[in-house]
Amino acid sequence: MIPEKLDEGSDTYGLLHYLYGPGRRDEHTDPHMVAAWDQYVDDPARSPDMTISDLALLLDAPVFAMRGKKPKLHVYHVAVRNAPEDRILSDAEWAEVAREMMHAAGIAEHGDDEACRWVAVRHADDHIHLVATKAREDGRQPNLRQDIVKMQAAARAFEVQFGLRRLKHGDKTASQWRKAGELEKAERRGLKEAPRVTLQRTVREAAAAATSEADFFARLATSGVRVKQRIAPDGNVTGYSVAMPGDRNPEQTPIWFSGARLAPDLSLPRVRERWSNQVLAPRAAPAELWRVAESKVRAAADQLGAEGLHQGAGEVAALGDLIVVAAVISPRLVRSEIKDAAYEFERAARAPGDRALESQARTLYRESAQLLSQSAAAAGRSDAVAALGFLLALVTAVEASRRWHQAQEHRAQAEASGRAGRLLREAVEVTAGAAAAGSTSPTQASGSTTWRPPPGTIRLR
Repeated sequence: MIPEKLDEGSDTYGLLHYLYGPGRRDEHTDPHMVAAWDQYVDDPARSPDMTISDLALLLDAPVFAMRGKKPKLHVYHVAVRNAPEDRILSDAEWAEVAREMMHAAGIAEHGDDEACRWVAVRHADDHIHLVATKAREDGRQPNLRQDIVKMQAAARAFEVQFGLRRLKHGDKTASQWRKAGELEKAERRGLKEAPRVTLQRTVREAAAAATSEADFFARLATSGVRVKQRIAPDGNVTGYSVAMPGDRNPEQTPIWFSGARLAPDLSLPRVRERWSNQVLAPRAAPAELWRVAESKVRAAADQLGAEGLHQGAGEVAALGDLIVVAAVISPRLVRSEIKDAAYEFERAARAPGDRALESQARTLYRESAQLLSQSAAAAGRSDAVAALGFLLALVTAVEASRRWHQAQEHRAQAEASGRAGRLLREAVEVTAGAAAAGSTSPTQASGSTTWRPPPGTIRLR
């Protein structure tokens, strides 16, 4: 759950009109009020006795009644949004969230009859908008010091209470959460996800599969994103930024994201660590390449963390890259599950603390990723029989990473490893069924996305 303070303003009616309206591209669904400063305030969407203009006047009344200097931007606006995979909260649950957020922010503390007026509007399953006026009933302005910090603390408590994804735990390893404005902009453009999310996934795939710096930038260029390098006076490349074609700010200039802004491990220095030791792929049949990669992954899983805490951090980072590569070249019938597993494991791949050091297990994971990414034959003929053993080895490695994170008390990372492991086990079940049926293509194996292994297939737990 992410509370985000949006731009403050002076037009209460204009903001409410937008929130209750259809949206710029009809993205708003069933706009309605879930809570307000007074339980007897009617909802313009549900009552003929209340209009949006009436509600705006009620909210602004304390501002008009203020003596002395009034706040220039008196409209307080916060969006509170859940992760896409979270369950849908009820209106009553969102109302509880709204009241607690207004208390935490200092807008309307519990039991304060002279607090600011506010409403919570819901026009989508996954978020609400909180609108308040920065004028108390007693004529004073509210104390909003560290409001967003306090709301984030409240959000952490609701993640536990409602069983939501626990996003941040203060170890500075989480990637930057997409902002509400970015998501709404994506909705207006008809995009499935915010440009930041697309860019992060594209850069991570390029970094995981690249064998050199030149290869990394070439992969980015061919992926369709815009790329620019930061070059020092001596001619060395010191950084890079990427942008989605067509993603522009109000001044019509491209919106660039540096690698570090996308995720802590996507800065150029951290990306360069991935190809410090290159391995040439042997000339072999695709099935043999999968078997070689499988043996390396199993050996790495056995060694994970054995050389120390810092080396273990490097090992889980390399394992994350390997899962990204596996998602790109795996059999089509399980590719979506493995891509989801790579997404879930992203947090687990970043252990808190010092920079990761080299280790034997980390080298084995990197060799496996390079082996598969360098082999065009493997990428083109990733059949179920050849991939099954490798996917089983990945399950073993992810489970080893979960145990290692638990031992280090990295709660967020251990949970991320568990989610990734469950998705990989599902992929193994489907792959095993396809292999047992003698199929090498998704159409032969199932004919639909709801295919399941035949009776008798072992289910992994």
